[in-house]
Amino acid sequence: MLFFSTNKKSPAVDFRQATINGQAPDRGLYFPETIPQLPAAFWLTMKDKSKEEIAFEVIKPYVGNAIADAELKRIVAETVNFEIPLVQISERIFSLELFHGPTLAFKDVGARFMSRCLGHFAADGGAITVLVATSGDTGGAVASGFDGVPGVRVVILYPSGKVSRVQEWQLTTGGNNILALEVNGDFDDCQRMVKQAFSDEALRSEIFLTSANSINVARWLPQQFYYFFALQQAAFTKPVFSVPSGNFGNIGAGLLAFRSCLPVSHFIAACNANDTVPRYLKGEGYHPHASIATISNAMDVSDPSNFVRILELMNHDDERLKSLVSADRISDDETIATMKEVYRQYGYVLDPHGAVAYLALERWLREHPSEYGIFLETAHPVKFPDSVESVLGKPLPIPDRVSKLQDKPKHSIPIPVSYERLKEVLLA
Repeated sequence: MLFFSTNKKSPAVDFRQATINGQAPDRGLYFPETIPQLPAAFWLTMKDKSKEEIAFEVIKPYVGNAIADAELKRIVAETVNFEIPLVQISERIFSLELFHGPTLAFKDVGARFMSRCLGHFAADGGAITVLVATSGDTGGAVASGFDGVPGVRVVILYPSGKVSRVQEWQLTTGGNNILALEVNGDFDDCQRMVKQAFSDEALRSEIFLTSANSINVARWLPQQFYYFFALQQAAFTKPVFSVPSGNFGNIGAGLLAFRSCLPVSHFIAACNANDTVPRYLKGEGYHPHASIATISNAMDVSDPSNFVRILELMNHDDERLKSLVSADRISDDETIATMKEVYRQYGYVLDPHGAVAYLALERWLREHPSEYGIFLETAHPVKFPDSVESVLGKPLPIPDRVSKLQDKPKHSIPIPVSYERLKEVLLA
């Protein structure tokens, strides 16, 4: 399997090189030259397979010969060795809970897979610097996944004051190979600085730089696993998936799985006030604005990097895209009201991102009464205590794996929105 750049100006590379590069030299994103088609035998036996077996069969065509089968099976087993349950909320709405991993967020799967792949490749020789921007959960998952990995240094940029206290504990209490940069700006500022670093040829001649955002194929591709696990557990076929969408990597992975024959009826990109894609799908053009801070802060992205992959998956055919994907904009007031109503009616605690996806799905199902829907509950509610506890009227118990972090000292370096300052830190 080879991967080409979405900008079409860099040579195609294999999985190993795409993972190490992170972003293509022409600043495009890597995309598979062919999309594997899973055989009929896979679907006939899927209910009887383990998560590890499903994940290996899904990812193997993309990895090719870059990692030996035995090693890839070990990596996959460590990636998905926690529960990912499908929980029924109402007659036609189900929650796929992706928050049972070590950092209580869906990004654990991608971060664990990528860290183990990069650790494997780093063993070939040469130190690797992983540079990543986060709006909340990515950084914690990356810090956890790479903590102590030999030959890999991790530098995480996060927007000061715009992540929850639990997210900040996870970002700033990692091991000696994890460095957190607290940026006096928003996520889009962090992401622009990271992109500038990857396009700086002088910097990249000095250090071996790669990314752990979902722009990296080793972070993006394993996110397909959730969708297969959901169908394995469901008693129905061809569901509607409602996906909390910020940088659009998660829903992009779902669409990739769909192109590999995953039986899905429709996808909903559930967005908050950062509604660039909903406006695009309404025919208003692609016009990002300054990102808006919301209570679903991990989705506070106005210019999503992975949307170019979605366009590639649809062959840049807007009509095809609109027939398969719709998008909804959910306000903070609607998010809070949804959290309250779902807790009152069903006793189920939503985090703000899950609430955005729940309401978008509920609206869709009102218009499509014969369909069943699954929304992705992407983070544990404890990561967003201010909004969740106000809904419950009581404090949320903090899981042990997180509570132990609050007593550790915070290690971060405050920096302005300045690429030159970031470059100084990277070269130090």
